[in-house]
Amino acid sequence: MLICPACGEENPPRFRLCGFCGTPLEVQAPVEVRKTVTILFSDVAGSTSLGERLDPESLREVMGRYFDVMRSSIERHGGTVEKYIGDAVMAVFGLPQAHEDDALRAVRAAVDMRTGLDRLNAELQRDYGVTMANRTGVNTGEVVTDEAAGNQRLATGDAVNVAARLEQAAPAMETLLGALTHALVSDEVEAEPVEPLELKGKAERVPAFRLVALVSRDRTSSSPLIGRDDDLELLRMQVGAAAAAGAGRLVTVFGEAGVGKSRLLREFTAGLGGAARVVHGRCLPYGEGITFWPLAEAVRTAAAIAEDDHVDAARAKVFALAGEDVDVSDRVASAIGLIPAVYAVEETFWGVRRLFEILAADRPLVVVIEDLHWAEPTLLELIDNVVERVGRPCVLVCTARPELLDRPDAPAEGDGRVRIALDRLGAGDATAMAERLLADRPVDAAILDRIVAASDGNPLFMEQMAAMLDDADPGAEFDVPPTILALLAARLDRLAQPERGVLEPASVAGLAFPSAAVVELTDESMRAGVPERLAAVERRRFIRSHPAIMGDDNAYEFEHILVRDAVYRRLLKRSRSQLHERFAAWADRVNGDRAAEFAEITAYHLEQAHRYLAELGPLDDHGRALGLRAAERLAGAGQRAFSRGDMHAAAGLLGRAVDLMPEYDPDRLGLLPDLGEALMDLGEFARAEEVLVGALAAANTIGDHRLAAEANLGRLLVQLYGEEGAWGERALGEAERAR
Repeated sequence: MLICPACGEENPPRFRLCGFCGTPLEVQAPVEVRKTVTILFSDVAGSTSLGERLDPESLREVMGRYFDVMRSSIERHGGTVEKYIGDAVMAVFGLPQAHEDDALRAVRAAVDMRTGLDRLNAELQRDYGVTMANRTGVNTGEVVTDEAAGNQRLATGDAVNVAARLEQAAPAMETLLGALTHALVSDEVEAEPVEPLELKGKAERVPAFRLVALVSRDRTSSSPLIGRDDDLELLRMQVGAAAAAGAGRLVTVFGEAGVGKSRLLREFTAGLGGAARVVHGRCLPYGEGITFWPLAEAVRTAAAIAEDDHVDAARAKVFALAGEDVDVSDRVASAIGLIPAVYAVEETFWGVRRLFEILAADRPLVVVIEDLHWAEPTLLELIDNVVERVGRPCVLVCTARPELLDRPDAPAEGDGRVRIALDRLGAGDATAMAERLLADRPVDAAILDRIVAASDGNPLFMEQMAAMLDDADPGAEFDVPPTILALLAARLDRLAQPERGVLEPASVAGLAFPSAAVVELTDESMRAGVPERLAAVERRRFIRSHPAIMGDDNAYEFEHILVRDAVYRRLLKRSRSQLHERFAAWADRVNGDRAAEFAEITAYHLEQAHRYLAELGPLDDHGRALGLRAAERLAGAGQRAFSRGDMHAAAGLLGRAVDLMPEYDPDRLGLLPDLGEALMDLGEFARAEEVLVGALAAANTIGDHRLAAEANLGRLLVQLYGEEGAWGERALGEAERAR
């Protein structure tokens, strides 16, 4: 929509003068986004023989009536006919407005089209002595589309091609569904798998399902947050047990995304009052390398370190927090990046353990660590070390998704270690929660029942569905979403473009973000309105207030990681690249002399900027430079991790740095021996051998005898663990040549 600068009214994109006051409007440039939509392709089977049997005038009339029936069925279910291609019709569900059940609408439209064709055939048999058959393909996937294109909503992407190929493979009067479409509508349809299809233009066979019928299945209701009394009591008991024993305890709360893990912990910590000291940290979803980030967050909060504190002031606060014990404060400050000194992992563990004992001197300490499924192995080792050896009452309470249980280093049970599995809420609790969420507005009982059923006991589903009622027109149909991503996409599409325009750069900044970063990443013409628009999306429960970040007291976080992901997915890859690069530049500027503390974060953003450009095609000089800048920071962080003996982080960071550098770059080659040693230390001997063999080959190619010697010695260390015989004699020979 175009906003009139004179009267403030919204006008359709095609308007050039305000329809209310006549003021000339500034035409918006097309806004291209990535969206998940459902595409329907349908064509007439055997149209050639039909043309042979009918006069051209009669054929034209028959086809006109056919297309009228098809278009009517599509539009009745909320789809848009994008184009006609000969005797085929292409329709899109989800443009311009996404709905939480677009896939289901498309499947229902396909059934309606077949029913409508049956009725039309009765008329055609009577009037022309002919009948028609069609075939249909329905596929869901990501496309690129133009949000500001008025009536020209051209969707492009592989999802469109697959839908067309499914239609061509379908038998007459049948509908084939793509895999994602089937997953979205499986509760509402009966479908049977067919042999994976070998589709033209696709490298691999494509799974497909034959639509049999629409069905109505009862959904089991369950959800999170009300009805957690037993879980809260178990958490409180662990604090009492730790206090009685003067020792450590670990509680790991497992549950799927949105089930209420964080909310349970907020209830638990709020109920402690002054009976315990609480510190909080969160693992970041940036892959490997950010080992002690949760510890850094906890220390900054406990020591009251402000984002604008000079590094010396921050170190002084850590020193005071550690009871002025320089050995403890130095090791903790080193772990969180406040001082350049590097200590062995065992010494870092000791320093953290002693800090926790100091904080627990007069009352139990509760350390909350969220999203443990993203934790580095070294952090999991630290947690285990604290629980086993801390000498004062300390309870570590962690949240994690179930995938953590698939890791061999997942926290165990027994010996002061407890697991709590959060299930979805039962029907009664889910109804009570829905009634509480909707208590401030009149809601039809049928809508309440549909919210409870569609949420399937997941509190995040329920909260977002309740929030949608604020956005919906009075009396509008309330569509039940098949998945939370579809639900969030529908909510996002109901935001005006200026409001989405602040959420999109915020999603690049991260789950939590300073408003100053959003201002920096927003187009200059929109910056003045950023605070107002952030407040607007906060009121609509997309974001919420957050403690200060990077010197900005006005910070926010997304209501849930899935909300952030849904916003981020809308951005074009080129836009993501540009925004990640701009964020890294902004972070460097505002962090000043503390930039090294955030080096792994900014490296991640530069890495993402490079990655998305690489995915779009051959890199230019700028794209290659982005990769080198990211590699430089990753390499520095990796070498610091290597020096302190944190081989998990070192292997991850150095490996990422190496992947970003040209094959014969001297800086890249210089990292390979350390990477090989880190992998060897982790027991990954095959990968270590591969890295070192590559280093040796590169060294021989460029004539670097020093690197060749170092790589050879590294290989000998690897072979020491896997070979028998005259290893010592060969090692001495290689050592002499290296010398």
